[in-house]
Amino acid sequence: MYIHELNPIAFSLFNFKIYWYSLSYLFGFIFSYFYVKFILNKDFVNISFKIFEDFLGWAVVGVVIGGRIGYVIFYNLDFYLDNPIEILKIWRGGMSFHGGLIGVILSIFFFAKLKKINFLNLLNLVSSCAPIGLFLGRLANFVNRELIGRPTNSDWGILFFENDVLRHPSQIYEAIFEGLIIFVVILYIIKKKYYTSINVSSLFLIMYGFFRFTIEFYREPDSHLGFIFMNISMGQLLCLPMVLLGLMFVKKKNVGY
Repeated sequence: MYIHELNPIAFSLFNFKIYWYSLSYLFGFIFSYFYVKFILNKDFVNISFKIFEDFLGWAVVGVVIGGRIGYVIFYNLDFYLDNPIEILKIWRGGMSFHGGLIGVILSIFFFAKLKKINFLNLLNLVSSCAPIGLFLGRLANFVNRELIGRPTNSDWGILFFENDVLRHPSQIYEAIFEGLIIFVVILYIIKKKYYTSINVSSLFLIMYGFFRFTIEFYREPDSHLGFIFMNISMGQLLCLPMVLLGLMFVKKKNVGY
């Protein structure tokens, strides 16, 4: 048994609180900046590092706006229709991975059009570094005691709150599988140059969708939504089109390369 006593506040600076969740986004983008330099040296995609630098701002906007709008639509639409001003209060929480994913894909599409570069090349590049951001984000979820797991029904687990039951550390499961494992697999593909026949972005969709769908069986559904269908959560439903889309385009010959 582990008793959760972690503080979501990393440190305070002149009475301004810096949270681990905010730092996870920051460190994720910093890591991506240097990691992309490394994989571009492997001739992974025909994109200059300067182009990637120019895209970073677009990526931030896509993640934040897409993640927020996705949460509003997928998870709490009725509330935000009645309280539209609350949509702007991002600091109160409420971000959706699937919404952020859509936001980033749209930002890649429009950026590629503007710069006249290959959309799929940039999509594959971004997909290669996204898992480390997911890894850090899930660790921050664990620190924040959010997205908690279901009861273990045993004497093993995490005690997130006083007088609660022991629960699965589902955030750690997700950090390992949706973040670390996907990152290692894609890095292996890049090193072995299997990307000449495999679409990295499609592989990311397949692996993330499969891992997220499976791990959600160990995670509590959102309290205000519950299960959408039988024992299936909203997060699991949103993963199904990810896997199907990934399977459709996993081979590069199927997408016009």
